[in-house]
Amino acid sequence: MAEFFSGYVWPGVIIVAQILAIVLPLLIAVAYLTLMERRVIGYIQMRRGPNVVGPFGMLQPFADALKLLTKETIIPSRSNRFLFLFAPMLTLILSLVAWAVIPFDDGWVLSDINVGVLYLFAISSLGVYGIIVAGWASNSRYAFLGALRSAAQMVSYEVSIGLVIITVLLCVGSLNLSEIVRAQETVWFAIPLFPMFVVFFISALAETNRLPFDLPEAEAELVSGYNVEYSSMPFALFFLGEYANMILMSGMTTILFLGGWLPPFDIAPLNWIPGVVWFLIKIFLLLFTFIWIRGTFPRYRYDQLMRLGWKVFLPFSLLWVVLTAGVLVGFGWLPGQ
Repeated sequence: MAEFFSGYVWPGVIIVAQILAIVLPLLIAVAYLTLMERRVIGYIQMRRGPNVVGPFGMLQPFADALKLLTKETIIPSRSNRFLFLFAPMLTLILSLVAWAVIPFDDGWVLSDINVGVLYLFAISSLGVYGIIVAGWASNSRYAFLGALRSAAQMVSYEVSIGLVIITVLLCVGSLNLSEIVRAQETVWFAIPLFPMFVVFFISALAETNRLPFDLPEAEAELVSGYNVEYSSMPFALFFLGEYANMILMSGMTTILFLGGWLPPFDIAPLNWIPGVVWFLIKIFLLLFTFIWIRGTFPRYRYDQLMRLGWKVFLPFSLLWVVLTAGVLVGFGWLPGQ
């Protein structure tokens, strides 16, 4: 019995504890990201954000969650009931399972696999299914049009994201996310690969359906798009998934271009700060940029969105991959040489 507990039960308990240590803080961060967004946009628009519920409005996310929990879940009569309820759950689950390979600090990762980048590719490519299924299962023209828009948009910008990541992988020579961070001990990739950093961040805005690329949720013409028929907690799950994806894309940007857990300068006082704190600070700054862009830029037209993805980002990122490979081979800087 003792061997059974030490060999099977105890390792399982440790893994569950590690998963909860990632998921619970992430859900709390998602809740307070909604409050941060409302307050920051309030200041941008010279008005007050939520400030009544709790001190400084800090309990507003919990009030919103309680309100959504107590509302009725309305299911359209001619919809596919199972898929209608499964779609928001799929969106949230995919936004959470991707964190299994994200390193928070040196050695602080749930699964340090050697193909972490491919794992993230697989998860991100599945994310579009939740939105497509929601739009189709709702049996609504507006929801279906929003789902089609989102599918085209996410597929278009995943191509440029893939080429940007290939550029980083050429410089590292590994698909392991921890190795990508360690390769930036001398200089962050955001400096030599600055154009790719910009392309990746703008593509992340489109990938997460954020302004100025929130065409799937365009209120003016699609009445909120693919989630128009949702209410109560299924509606909340979509937004939990969207904000969790924002945090995930900020974490990926930090790992690929901003040195992950590494401090900005090799100075003794900065080295005393734990790596996980640097990682969280960088994510916070990127999330603030997400919100700042929402409060300052107008929405693109759909033809402008597609033209930017296919006629600008795709050829530019492909050209940069060729240039990066040529420089690495020409100067003998390939990893392992």
